[in-house]
Amino acid sequence: MNQEILDALLTSIEEREAVALISVTSAGGIYEGSTGAHALVWLDSERPPVGDLGLGELNANIIYDARRALSDREHRHLTYKTPAANVPAGSAPDSEVKVFVEVQVQPSKLIIVGAGHIAVPLAAIAATCDFEVTVLDDRPQYAHVARFPTAAQVIAGPFREELAALRTKIGFDKHTYIVLVTRGHQYDVDSLLEVLDDPFAYIGMIGSRRRIRAVFELLEQEQGIPTEKFDRICAPIGLDIGARTPAEIAVCIMAEIINVMRAGPARPMSEQLRIERQERRERVAAAAHSK
Repeated sequence: MNQEILDALLTSIEEREAVALISVTSAGGIYEGSTGAHALVWLDSERPPVGDLGLGELNANIIYDARRALSDREHRHLTYKTPAANVPAGSAPDSEVKVFVEVQVQPSKLIIVGAGHIAVPLAAIAATCDFEVTVLDDRPQYAHVARFPTAAQVIAGPFREELAALRTKIGFDKHTYIVLVTRGHQYDVDSLLEVLDDPFAYIGMIGSRRRIRAVFELLEQEQGIPTEKFDRICAPIGLDIGARTPAEIAVCIMAEIINVMRAGPARPMSEQLRIERQERRERVAAAAHSK
């Protein structure tokens, strides 16, 4: 690996940028001399790679596939057939090029909406689990750095306006998680309406089963939101571990987030309401079909 690639890789790691290192592990045909070549790529397709794989017309496909691996946050072994027109006389027509894509990803993001008694331990636990934490509250006396020393950023301002600004600033994607734990249910619901259609990996909202059921039915009736949209909301939030204190509740929330991130087997507390909604949709569909 040459110094330019090494320097760029170390800089990206220090700045917590998502970057992929491509290494040619085997190359046949006219590309035989490329074994051991390296290149770096980033998610931004406008940012040129650093390094040269020396693989001619295969380069573009490899760079594209490496960016997909980086987007999916997965190391990958990739194999490509050497184009037949490029195989020298006497060489095997099925010569292959093999590369390994090693990804260095950005930490997953956790947005905690509400800076109250649950948010404090949740932010600390999430930071320990290598999440990049953002805390948002409309009360400056709660949303300040001294209260959340492990958070990457603490924002004081109106919930919906600041969530909209965050969408533009950091982007909401399948590696972003959001928890709604404000001081009042009306703020949780208002924030939920702002982010309901965003591609979050996880949306969790605090509240009892009775209250969550009533809120979702009210939103369905008054705002015409399809009931299917609520199936992605983890509410009541967390895994049922009998939590009582704010710190214990923070643990059960973080456990659910990790369960979602790792596709774990634990059953969330929101599952019962999700099943109820599915059964209700099936009854409605059956009644409509029987007419």
